Amino acid sequence: MTNQPSEDQGIPAHLTERTYLQPVIQAWKYYLNDQGRSPYTVKAFVADLNLLDGFLAPDKTIGDISLTDLEKFTEWLQNERGVPCSPKSLSRRITSVKSFFRWLQNSGVILVDPAEKLVQRSVTSPLPQVMTREEVEAALAAATAMREADEPDARPYTLLRLLLETAIKKGECREIDLNHLSIEDPEDAFVFIRYTNPRYRYKERKITLSPEWIESFNEYAAQYEPEERLFPWTPRRMEYILEDITRAAGFEKRISFDMCRWTSALMDLTDGVEPDKIRQKLGVSKIQFREVRRKLRTLALQQGFNLPDEDDEDEE
Repeated sequence: MTNQPSEDQGIPAHLTERTYLQPVIQAWKYYLNDQGRSPYTVKAFVADLNLLDGFLAPDKTIGDISLTDLEKFTEWLQNERGVPCSPKSLSRRITSVKSFFRWLQNSGVILVDPAEKLVQRSVTSPLPQVMTREEVEAALAAATAMREADEPDARPYTLLRLLLETAIKKGECREIDLNHLSIEDPEDAFVFIRYTNPRYRYKERKITLSPEWIESFNEYAAQYEPEERLFPWTPRRMEYILEDITRAAGFEKRISFDMCRWTSALMDLTDGVEPDKIRQKLGVSKIQFREVRRKLRTLALQQGFNLPDEDDEDEE
């Protein structure tokens, strides 16, 4: 490996092993922005590296930083800084450090990556809350009652059934335009999930819609006359609609977008849908789906379903 900076990595030519940390952090910030990373991700990653800059001696250059320095830094974050550091925050900060130094090595600024052997602290998130089959039927029945009331409102049923059929996220639901629906043939209807940011185009997908949903949508459209967006309300307003269904169904657990997403995927799994089709429906990568699949299998077992042994064909 040469010590010449790579233009592909966005490294300014003046950065070398003798450069102090702060100018390199700023160069990394520009690089992350150029790569289209979200402002929140960039802000968090830069803040993590600023913590490292404040921890190290002021005369420390990029080439002087060692694995021991980074191990002392993680120990300081956990036990000596005096500010609580949750396992999730610690894991992200280690990820930031490892990404930063890997970028520097790949760019030729440093020859040896001091963070390569820094131990990552993985965080296992808790299982999501889902509905059972019986609870799904109860929720749909409550929404149906609203749809058939003296003053009928098809909106709750249309929203709930869409979430249960498609497993879409709240933000994705909010962005659905009427021209994203292909519903001329109720037997071959679907919704396009689209993204305006090119970086997320891989998440775009086409998801089947049932004739039952089309019927409900037609009632909803006649009542509310949406002009552009499928649901022209704020995300919070749509959450209130789900809370109305929660109360009508008499649930203690609160129906949410996330609950519907996981419930939809779980029903697919227990119905025998191929795992990769579930992954595509969720719009996640194969790597992301590994943990999702493990959680779905655990949830299925908790609900008493017997699943075939797991294969590894999608683990590559």
